[in-house]
Amino acid sequence: MDVPAKSGFPVVTDFRRWNMQPRVIDDEITLIPYYPCPEISLAWYQDPELCRQVDNIDHVYTPEMLNGMYAYLSTHGDCYYIEYCGCMVGDVSLRNNAEISIVICREFQNLHIGRRCVRDMIALAGEKGMKEVKANIYSFNTQSRKMFERAGFRPVSEEWYVFDIKT
Repeated sequence: MDVPAKSGFPVVTDFRRWNMQPRVIDDEITLIPYYPCPEISLAWYQDPELCRQVDNIDHVYTPEMLNGMYAYLSTHGDCYYIEYCGCMVGDVSLRNNAEISIVICREFQNLHIGRRCVRDMIALAGEKGMKEVKANIYSFNTQSRKMFERAGFRPVSEEWYVFDIKT
């Protein structure tokens, strides 16, 4: 598979020095446990359309907003950077309330990265004993809705999708 150009996206730093264990999804995708390093992800959150899709905001993230978001996600569940073919391309989290959230930068969308990461978050939720996972997806974000539906989620309200975990 051809990998999009990597310019502007930092490669993985040496996260192992923090004694964190990655989740290897397949030979292309590894989930790197979150550690404070805003220069990794700030570029993704400088895309106004991506910010609108994931947070329904009309502005890009500031470094302070980004740090606040990651501080929340990493203390209320499991938060990972997504490494695809050696390049950091997004983040995914499974919160303690069973909510999954995911961001893939535009240059790496439509490569089934998101679907594979969401399936791994479902597996992680099962490992934690959760009976279901959920995702909040804005009604205008048809791309994410389709991805979650293809991963097996079902809509339960206008902006909420649920996946029942079989044990």
